[in-house]
Amino acid sequence: MPTPPTPSQTVGPFYGYALPFAGGGEVAPVGHPDTVTLHGYVYDGAGNPVPDALVETWQPAPDGSRTGRPGSLRHDAVTGRVVGRNGVDYTGFGRVPTDADGHWSIRTLAPGGVPYLCVAVFARGLLHHLYTRAYLEDAAGDGLLDSLAPDRRATLVARPGPHGTYRFDVRLQGDGETVFLEF
Repeated sequence: MPTPPTPSQTVGPFYGYALPFAGGGEVAPVGHPDTVTLHGYVYDGAGNPVPDALVETWQPAPDGSRTGRPGSLRHDAVTGRVVGRNGVDYTGFGRVPTDADGHWSIRTLAPGGVPYLCVAVFARGLLHHLYTRAYLEDAAGDGLLDSLAPDRRATLVARPGPHGTYRFDVRLQGDGETVFLEF
């Protein structure tokens, strides 16, 4: 006999309706020569892809500034709905849903002053979103990475791929669970 869902299993995913926006993964200005693509999959505790998660990233600009550029999201003048980024300004913020296979992708610029992007994951069954970091390199001397055992540290380091791509999978629990941070 199946067990009834727990309260945390009945929470959502309501955020998928209004939070994603057109161009949410296009953080870098269109045509910028230094773009990198951070992508990966969100997996549940059984190792299955999560097709309705939401991934957010924040990061400083390549010069290390953290102010971002306000106003890069355009709104329809009549309806007020978000119609996407303007393709010119860099904000340091991205938000994308996972697809049917649990895959997500952000096109951005390498962060300045730190070797990582901050990541938040929203998924069904979570009462609160989870925070982590996606390191674009295994940064010796980083306090967080240095404090972790090698197998745990590996869950925070994106694997470089061809043409400026980095793969960063998020495992919500179980074997290889991503290190999550408390604030």
